[in-house]
Amino acid sequence: MSEEDPSHFVADNALELSLGRQVRSFRLEQGMTVSDLAKQSDLSPGMLSKVENGLTSPSLSTMRSIADALNVPVTALFRLYEETREATFVAAGEGLNIERQGTRAGHQYQLLGHSSNQNPTVEPYLVTLSEKSDVFPLFQHDGVEFIHLISGQMIYRHANKTYAMKAGDSLYFDSEAPHGPEELLELPVRMLAVIVGRYGSE
Repeated sequence: MSEEDPSHFVADNALELSLGRQVRSFRLEQGMTVSDLAKQSDLSPGMLSKVENGLTSPSLSTMRSIADALNVPVTALFRLYEETREATFVAAGEGLNIERQGTRAGHQYQLLGHSSNQNPTVEPYLVTLSEKSDVFPLFQHDGVEFIHLISGQMIYRHANKTYAMKAGDSLYFDSEAPHGPEELLELPVRMLAVIVGRYGSE
């Protein structure tokens, strides 16, 4: 007999696992024990435990009994399953090259992931600066930004302050203020930059 691929099990019982997690979440929110909920929904504690652990496919009548006992609509128990859960995988060196305002030769911005959920917007970049330049553009945009220097050294400006940054240093700041590298001290400069837009921003 060949071994079962565990990923098939996860895919096959995704609905049961999701229902179970939602039932447990509602039960805990209401301060109920497994025995309390089992009694109010006319189920055995063992059966309810199987439901919460995704080990059985409960009938619609069973789900209705549980929903009534929790005082929530049956549809609320399917909420986790219906929500979109996105993931973006980017292999090494395969980030999407982006042209940003002020992008020039030797300045590379690679977008490492994105989501269709626009509230909030999150844009992670791998930024590589491999050529010196006398003039750098200062960026301004809604939200906040986090940068972490992977290699190299630079002077980074935010508003009226400058920061001497070396590999391992990080900076988190309000990105509505003018900001950007002011001087490259040791090349190449490589940094992770994560830009987060504010809720409700255009």
